[in-house]
Amino acid sequence: MMNNTNVKDWTELRVTAKHEILDTVCAVMSVLDSGLMITDYNDIDLEGVYGDLIDESILNADKSIVAVSIFVPSEKNYSDYVAFLRERFAALDIDAKIELIGINEEDWAESWKQYYKPIKIGNKIVIVPMWEDYQVAEGEIEVRMDPGMAFGTGTHETTRLVIALLEKYITPETRMLDVGCGSGILSVCASKLGAAHCAAYDIDPVAVRVAKENIEASGAENIVCEVSDLLKSVDLSGGKFDVVAANIVADIIIRLLPDIRPYMNEGAHMICSGIITERSEDVLAAICENGFEVVEHIEENGWCAIVIK
Repeated sequence: MMNNTNVKDWTELRVTAKHEILDTVCAVMSVLDSGLMITDYNDIDLEGVYGDLIDESILNADKSIVAVSIFVPSEKNYSDYVAFLRERFAALDIDAKIELIGINEEDWAESWKQYYKPIKIGNKIVIVPMWEDYQVAEGEIEVRMDPGMAFGTGTHETTRLVIALLEKYITPETRMLDVGCGSGILSVCASKLGAAHCAAYDIDPVAVRVAKENIEASGAENIVCEVSDLLKSVDLSGGKFDVVAANIVADIIIRLLPDIRPYMNEGAHMICSGIITERSEDVLAAICENGFEVVEHIEENGWCAIVIK
């Protein structure tokens, strides 16, 4: 009998979806890991082998369904991986089932917390989990978060890149828009950095619920958070925005660029992140096509963030 207390070297993260969206699912998952394992029963050549040599479960398998897996090493925070996929699939309107193989739901609900410790980002911000004790040093700004099932703990490169940039672009007059807010971490950081008003939106109701809980726990009273499919439900009644943060994926940023200008004040900045370096040229081309100026382009561990004006 296997001892369930043994720590595995890796955990299988499996996504199951319709066959017709296989390429899109693979594209999103390859952002996290290029080593994909694809289970597609359409690839089996039934004419080239004797039928009795193939397992009956394979012969009877639903050919309209595929599974794509990556393997998360034990030292990585698989909660961030799952939250990343949930939010990206929601933004792309992809119906997919996400499973962690070898970890039951009860263990998952608690064990991911071991990966989440206080982390300093930029010169001021320190992201502290709700359950940790932390002594704030002089000049530091503490942001307490409970990411739950939403992406945005501060441990991922894309989140760190945006927060470091927010330190540079947030002023006391800033109206900030966060498109695809996840856990709400960027809006909370912007508020703590002194922004006048922050508006956070996400297509995923779970992410919005988590973000609202984090916003309330932060004590910030200048953040609104609602469900929106990208820009569709963004409220402009209080005016346009001075800083827009979009920590999503390259394809969604490219889709946003033709529509974002009416939401930005003159001279406003947009921080585009969630971009793997291999896709940065595609994003830069779209930026140029839509008449924006690149102000900054920074990279970390294969990810990049681009500030445009």
